[in-house]
Amino acid sequence: MNDYTKKTLNEYISFTESTLKKFSYKNKLGLQSSVADAMDYSLEAGGKRIRPVLVLAFCHMCGGDYRKAAAPAAAIEMIHTFSLIHDDLPCMDNDDFRRGKPSCHKKFGEACAVLAGDALAIRPFQVIAESELNDSMKIKLIAELACSSGAEGMIGGQIIDMENEQRSTVNGENLRMMYALKTGRLIKTSCVMGCIAAEASDEQVKNAEEYAHCLGLAFQIIDDILDVTGDEAALGKPIGSDAEENKTTFVTLYGIENAREEAVKLTDKAMKILGRFDNNEFLIELTKYLLDRNY
Repeated sequence: MNDYTKKTLNEYISFTESTLKKFSYKNKLGLQSSVADAMDYSLEAGGKRIRPVLVLAFCHMCGGDYRKAAAPAAAIEMIHTFSLIHDDLPCMDNDDFRRGKPSCHKKFGEACAVLAGDALAIRPFQVIAESELNDSMKIKLIAELACSSGAEGMIGGQIIDMENEQRSTVNGENLRMMYALKTGRLIKTSCVMGCIAAEASDEQVKNAEEYAHCLGLAFQIIDDILDVTGDEAALGKPIGSDAEENKTTFVTLYGIENAREEAVKLTDKAMKILGRFDNNEFLIELTKYLLDRNY
């Protein structure tokens, strides 16, 4: 990653962190403070912040002021964090650690973690509705976020993932569909919401969707590989959890080498799509970085 990309990435992440603190409930609630503490604990635990970065980067690349995309950037990270809280629960993936810290349910108990996740699933729509964006943008953003988060999107992918643990005939087509929903849909929405905040053209939105589809699949394939080959300290969570949960992944279907080759192909295609945009240097370098990441 070159100096320009590092500087821009750090700028976007810093902006995201300050924005999330702005929308925090910290010290604003009374008897409900425990659920606010659980929300903040998970939301402020760090992480790659890739989804809000994509919102800000696409807004900038499409000619907008990325600072005006603060609300959708915060909203997508809240949705992502809600999914992680619920994903870690004993009834789901049963993970005790997230981002190098005890999972929300290990810190606050299962009931509070469920409610913290529920609250983070709802809060984003309030954040967008109360933002300074115009009403047309708000409607588009809320509709996009709602569709991508529910049964047509991320949650739909999660149920396929859970049910696949009981299937012995999971194939590549099933896996690609599940990844496109569970992981790819929020990545796609991140890119699209950045376009909406910049008042991008329909063609730019279409190109953003094509890019995000490739990036989302490549991102999840790399996650599959890291679950086998990664370093637990770098990942911030135990490795080998996919095997423990009897999950079918690109690695179990095709092997590490073939999975890596597929991630490379998808990344190359994503970068070619970025060539349709002006001012694309940051996103090209970020896309390369995501392919070669170790966490």
